[in-house]
Amino acid sequence: MLDTNRRPEGSPARVNASHFCSVSSQPIPTRVVLLAGPSGSGKSVLAARTGLPVLRLDDFYKETGDPTLPRVPGSTDIDWDSAASWDAEAAVAAIAELCRCGRTDVPVYDIATSSRTGHETFHIERSPLFVAEGIFAADIVQRCQELGLLADALCLRGRPTTTFRRRLVRDLREGRKSVPFLLRRGWRLMRAERRIVARQTALGAYPCGKEEALGRFAAAAAGRCRRGAPAARTS
Repeated sequence: MLDTNRRPEGSPARVNASHFCSVSSQPIPTRVVLLAGPSGSGKSVLAARTGLPVLRLDDFYKETGDPTLPRVPGSTDIDWDSAASWDAEAAVAAIAELCRCGRTDVPVYDIATSSRTGHETFHIERSPLFVAEGIFAADIVQRCQELGLLADALCLRGRPTTTFRRRLVRDLREGRKSVPFLLRRGWRLMRAERRIVARQTALGAYPCGKEEALGRFAAAAAGRCRRGAPAARTS
């Protein structure tokens, strides 16, 4: 669990202070740390380690039958790794309401059936910081920055082969999709992983491993926020 009573020590490589600004002695407003990274990179596990409230951005996926869902080029598969398969506007609205009110209504999404099975109220209690994690978190960095909601934005990175194994074991265990679909998707994502990290970095998420990410969470919890606008979006 994250120790929020002290600031992290270590080299500049662990916590790069140039990305942060000091917060005044006024009450700290609620802010979000956006946690991005390729599917299977360990975002959920890392988010749980922080001990902070965690908003699952995957619950904002669109449902099967939505005419705007994209397809994998040259295939009939729906491209669930495209940001077009996800409702960014609803995700930002939920984050904004959490920062303002400490609670919001979120959908409950079943990945196996690609459908919303209900809604629930998500609370962050009195926490001045929470995590919003998902593969599309980087796509809302700029909007959260503009709204004054952002404490930091991170992109977990690792070895593509390790990510492939972790993702496949998880998806098979949870029965997320058919085995052939998971194998096709896993192979495609492994080959594209470095491009995925580069894209998320270009969108404003800081690329790092798990230990460095924990250091930046500690800095955000200590009351330091990101300074300046994120990198401009690239096509």
